[in-house]
Amino acid sequence: MQYDSDANRVYVRRTHKRFYLGVRNKFLVALLGAFVWMGLSIWLAQPWVRDLGELTHPAFACFAIGFIAFVPGFMNGFLIFSLLMDNRPPRSPLRKYPGITILIAAYQEEKAIENTLSAFTRSSYFGPVEVFVLNDGSRDRTAEIVRDFIGRACLPPNYTIKLFDFEQNRGKSHVLNDGLAAATHDLIITLDGDCTLREGSLRAIVERLMSDPPLTQAIAGCVMARNPGDSLIAAAQEWDYFHGIAAVKRMQSMYHGTLVAQGAFSLYRKKALEAVGGWPETVGEDIVITWAMLERGWRVGYAEDAIVFTEVPTTIKQFALQRRRWSRGLMEAFARHKNMLFSTRLTGLFIWWNLMFLPLDLAYTFIFIPGIVAAFFGHFWIVGPLTLAVLPLALLWNGVIFRIQKKMYGREGLKVTRNRRGFLFYCFVYTLIMQPVCVWGYLSELLGLRKKWGTR
Repeated sequence: MQYDSDANRVYVRRTHKRFYLGVRNKFLVALLGAFVWMGLSIWLAQPWVRDLGELTHPAFACFAIGFIAFVPGFMNGFLIFSLLMDNRPPRSPLRKYPGITILIAAYQEEKAIENTLSAFTRSSYFGPVEVFVLNDGSRDRTAEIVRDFIGRACLPPNYTIKLFDFEQNRGKSHVLNDGLAAATHDLIITLDGDCTLREGSLRAIVERLMSDPPLTQAIAGCVMARNPGDSLIAAAQEWDYFHGIAAVKRMQSMYHGTLVAQGAFSLYRKKALEAVGGWPETVGEDIVITWAMLERGWRVGYAEDAIVFTEVPTTIKQFALQRRRWSRGLMEAFARHKNMLFSTRLTGLFIWWNLMFLPLDLAYTFIFIPGIVAAFFGHFWIVGPLTLAVLPLALLWNGVIFRIQKKMYGREGLKVTRNRRGFLFYCFVYTLIMQPVCVWGYLSELLGLRKKWGTR
């Protein structure tokens, strides 16, 4: 056993050697595998491209099939090969845990804020913790509930909770920056007012920061759905968080650049936040500030076992407003950090990956969905027998991710729910809703429509 005083961590010296494939080599292997997979798809789809080109125009056929099948196939192939090679070093326990400041931006959270705060009474973090509840001009009982909780809660002796009760609603970034200015610790955690920390998650996310490479300035936590039983759309989101979002963050962190340290639960170094000017006044403040850190050459990691459960939207309208906001946030990040497109770091691939979302969503919304409708009437111009060729990749992709996530859940003493209806909705209907909503978000940002949070 050896102790590294600079990193404040304990680690075990390994006396045996084993084969190790470096990060860049893993990237090249995954890239090669993805190109081979895409090349095979292009070869198999030549009759599809030719027939659609004769019916419409060759350029339209290449665009449509390219962004319906080839580009998504490349992305999924890269994801699969990367995850199969992921063997991240374990996080190490610390001899002394540093102080942390937790910022909870709250607006109209009377239904959830007490559950969020109650999680701290069960926390097992061993360093000093100050919790700032930043009430952003709520018109409901949020502030009253927080005051009552502070007065009666039996908190661990190393915890303090303070309410910042702002009279006017100014926006999430403003209150977060006020909390940052008042913070007394060097590590800052953001937590949404409708999120519940799992016991041990604070230790896990801090240990991950201390165990990761020195340039790491932020760590994204693992966000899972807390209320999948509330509705069908909520049930589908459980799979989205469990499969899609978690897998992508895990892959991106392998190459030292998780693109979003989400506001729901993430850890930052205070000096890094101050260096980029704090949270920007945008609807996607979390993605914009993450890209600001990546643009400086810093690393953003991911702690897959630092879990928080969040209230996901329970209606189609709430879901659409949330995903519209996320899409606008992506556009804001590109507008403020265009130079990221020319980054020579491995994460540059994921910036271009995100740039592809616009044509992907356009092709899906205005070509693939109408193609599904046409197929019901016997016209297989866009969707037909060849579309079934993507099913093996989809099954493999889901199988790999499920295995990885189930293994992580098992280590944490959690069980994967038997959410079959949500899985079926997620597989066959979810994207039919999400992609058009994303296009709505892109257009809203390009047209300069008024920005608002939209789900309260």
